[in-house]
Amino acid sequence: MKQSKLARDPQFVAKLRDVVGLYLNPPERAVVFSFDEESQIQALDRTQPGLPMKKGRAGTMTHDDKRHGTTTLFAALDVATGSIVQECKPQHRHQEFLAFLNRMVRTVTKGLAIHVILDNDATHKHSAVQRWLARHKRVQFHFIPTSASWLNLVERFFSELMERQIRRLAVTSVAQLITAITEYIDHPTPIPHHLCGPPLCSRFCRRSAKRTLLWRHYTRMVRVIARSRTAGSRAMSPARWCA
Repeated sequence: MKQSKLARDPQFVAKLRDVVGLYLNPPERAVVFSFDEESQIQALDRTQPGLPMKKGRAGTMTHDDKRHGTTTLFAALDVATGSIVQECKPQHRHQEFLAFLNRMVRTVTKGLAIHVILDNDATHKHSAVQRWLARHKRVQFHFIPTSASWLNLVERFFSELMERQIRRLAVTSVAQLITAITEYIDHPTPIPHHLCGPPLCSRFCRRSAKRTLLWRHYTRMVRVIARSRTAGSRAMSPARWCA
């Protein structure tokens, strides 16, 4: 059974075009980050060791577990290079968010603008964050539409992290959990993505990019916009996106 939620953001189309434009045609002399938090990642240990997969039997894992605390992963994915700025923190508040922003800004060469794609969490719109933005003129936020987290590319990374590293992980402390997360980010399973600019809509580029991460997001965006029927708006063609 398929489940979905209809986004009711009155600025859905405008925000969608803004974010997709950053993915497909980023500004010159700028770095684009896709940012989000994965909160309350649990450090779990199994009551019994799991058995590995072998011929004729799937891997096993006990249904019950022992809990040893939680951590929150702050991550910013560089859309152009695929590199990730990350940090695990015990809480998810505007103080931690600001501390991570300062760390992220230090990784970017001076003189380059910074565009951050993020969701509408209250932490991201706190008054202290607004004052920080006023002091850091080269940083600009781009909010995705409400109920449209699929538009945030870093969510794909979180999905890979949970599926490949966290889901079957057994640890006895939060420190071990953070170490496992860091090791996966430092030595990840590659997720290829290609930005072809204007030729993206050509038959050749479509065939070569069909299985890539951004192509899956691109085709989904096309379907969503085609179904949108907001007042005074019309679907945006792929050709205009690539212009």
